[in-house]
Amino acid sequence: MGTPREGHRRLVQVFVERAGELRFDDGTPVTAASGVAPLGDGWLVVQDDATVAAWRRADSVTPVRLLPPVEGLDRFSSAAGTKHLKPDLEVACPAEVDGAPAVLALGSGSGPLRMRGALVRLDAGQPVAVAADLAPLYRRVADAVGVPLDQLNLEGGSRHVDTVRWFQRGNLAAGVPSASVDVPLAALVGAVLGRSGAEAVPLGTVRRYELGEVAGVGLAVTDAVALPDGRTLLSAAAEDTPNAVDDGPVVATALALVDDERVLDLAPLPRTAGRVHKVEGLALRGVTGGEVRLLAVVDDDDPDVPSTELELRVRLD
Repeated sequence: MGTPREGHRRLVQVFVERAGELRFDDGTPVTAASGVAPLGDGWLVVQDDATVAAWRRADSVTPVRLLPPVEGLDRFSSAAGTKHLKPDLEVACPAEVDGAPAVLALGSGSGPLRMRGALVRLDAGQPVAVAADLAPLYRRVADAVGVPLDQLNLEGGSRHVDTVRWFQRGNLAAGVPSASVDVPLAALVGAVLGRSGAEAVPLGTVRRYELGEVAGVGLAVTDAVALPDGRTLLSAAAEDTPNAVDDGPVVATALALVDDERVLDLAPLPRTAGRVHKVEGLALRGVTGGEVRLLAVVDDDDPDVPSTELELRVRLD
């Protein structure tokens, strides 16, 4: 895997400290994990193939309803012929509601049913969610990042103080670059809560990212976390697929360190048990000196396989 600093001392080194399966308390697998963010004394893990998330705590993993059932279903798959119905929630981003911590979950936008957002907060110690249709906002985001609506695929989001940086997952085969658009957090939260219209949410700076390719397959952004020094860590996957909807074989995955649009370095994600892990969710666990600790969740694109949770240590020079 080439990097923007080929021939130079590597700035980013990634180590896997722990890998484990995600299952609910009843043994049911957490599948298609696509986003993770802190909630209370645990983490909210968003599944892109379901209307429910997983609240992962030290001694339990419990379901949290984010959206109502779709045609009576809460889980969706290609095998069942229901993939087109899934809400495809891809982003989990830290937020606040009236000063209290919350998690913002957002759909990918790659279809009409995937243009919804949900806001999860704690009420008497238990998570509750409010959801809304954000289609007018998604249409404007597609225009802003310069992609046709059927190529929109918003898979990542990072919190930068009072701004959400919302990431479009690129597809070099379709001529779509990885990009991001800045959205004011308060306005986005207000739209999900129904305090204002989705069409009124302002859009800010658009950025584009050139992450290179592996074996002829372009690397594209799957999620991101903001670092205290202003830089951003991106997870990226080289997935051989012709469009924003279909899955394909994942050739490689990586973490990229970026400063604004500039890619400073890119490091491969280590395999565990010989597997390439398509990380689709990143959350910041802590920063100590030049080391960043991350919680990452993996989407294996298999409804029968529990998602993997990785604890990563990233050394930055």
